[in-house]
Amino acid sequence: MTVSLPLVFVLGVIAWAAIKFLGVRLWVAVVIALFGFLLSHTFLAPAIESGTRSGVGAVNGTHK
Repeated sequence: MTVSLPLVFVLGVIAWAAIKFLGVRLWVAVVIALFGFLLSHTFLAPAIESGTRSGVGAVNGTHK
């Protein structure tokens, strides 16, 4: 049986847990999210995408 979860959902759960249990302030989480959107429009975007794909592939066991 294969379970597929979108990465955004997983990161959202991690952010919620950090706010709820680690005491991270909401505005800090919002600033980090906005920084992610800013990074997506820079020259680093392809490197971040390939790194994320490699990490997800390693977790899923499909990394070659």
